[in-house]
Amino acid sequence: MMIFSMWFIFIIMYMIGNLIFVSKHKHLLIILLSLEFIVLSIFFFLMIFLVFLEFDSYMLMVFLVFSVCEGALGLSILVSLIRTHGNDYFQSFNLL
Repeated sequence: MMIFSMWFIFIIMYMIGNLIFVSKHKHLLIILLSLEFIVLSIFFFLMIFLVFLEFDSYMLMVFLVFSVCEGALGLSILVSLIRTHGNDYFQSFNLL
């Protein structure tokens, strides 16, 4: 029963992250936070999966390293966007 509740929490976290990612597309910061929430839910899923199968948790450390690099890259893009355009609205700059 406890494994089922953990799977349910993972599915709810993943769906909420995707819902925020799809619906809130005005600010880049909100999109980056929703992507980090999705990565956190995937980390939670991998942790449950590896503990359930009694595997080593080395892959979790590799996943965390890549997710931290992804977060740092997103923040650097956000800072450069704010320096060039003055805000993080998607409507204020042309992507083409």
